[in-house]
Amino acid sequence: MSSFWEYANPRRFMRTTDWLLPVVAAAALVVTATGLIWGFFFTPDDFRQGSTVKIIFLHVPSALMAINAWIMMLVASLIWVVRRHHVSALAAKAAAPVGMVMTMIALFTGAVWGQPMWGTWWAWDPRLTSFLILFLFYLGYIALWSAIEDPDTGADLTAVLCLVGTVFALLSRYAAFFWSQGLHQGASLSLAPGTRVDWAYKAPLYVSMTGFALIFVALVLAGTRTEIRARRMQALVARERMT
Repeated sequence: MSSFWEYANPRRFMRTTDWLLPVVAAAALVVTATGLIWGFFFTPDDFRQGSTVKIIFLHVPSALMAINAWIMMLVASLIWVVRRHHVSALAAKAAAPVGMVMTMIALFTGAVWGQPMWGTWWAWDPRLTSFLILFLFYLGYIALWSAIEDPDTGADLTAVLCLVGTVFALLSRYAAFFWSQGLHQGASLSLAPGTRVDWAYKAPLYVSMTGFALIFVALVLAGTRTEIRARRMQALVARERMT
């Protein structure tokens, strides 16, 4: 466990990600391309939904990462609050734009799927509404970081906001279980008994989900490295001004 906390040192983090980031980025490109090409071009049309069912290869992975990105931000923020490790705060900051884009993709692809299936682009379904609120929390989180000059104060306040927004992240995941009258279907992938996604769709879907997870990791690593460099530049400028 002590070796894990060594990566809270910015220099150790930068040295490790020098070689790790290209590996993760290359893996993300290959796995995501494999999953999407397999899913969109080599799976049959659904007997009810037709070809529109194939949007799950974008919608499900992006929705999953939108929620998990916020959970990752919560964990990183709590590490900052408890242990005051700057890399964790910067990682949470770097994850926010990625999570916001994932949320946008999930909302857009959900609307594209919903129009032919439900007859409308949008419905105030509990899961959709909580997902929209999560998107607004992403915007607020990014705006709060930008509005505060002192980085430690910004990390403290955004950690509080992250804690509050976690409620809607969890609602986005489990709203279909709390409100059964909603339009949104239940989980496509589940261990519970019953009719779920056929393996013809499930296998490429798992590959796409893995690819999106790797994309998230790669972008967060790159964003954290950028934030560390920006923090160093600010320190150098401040030192120059003092001399």
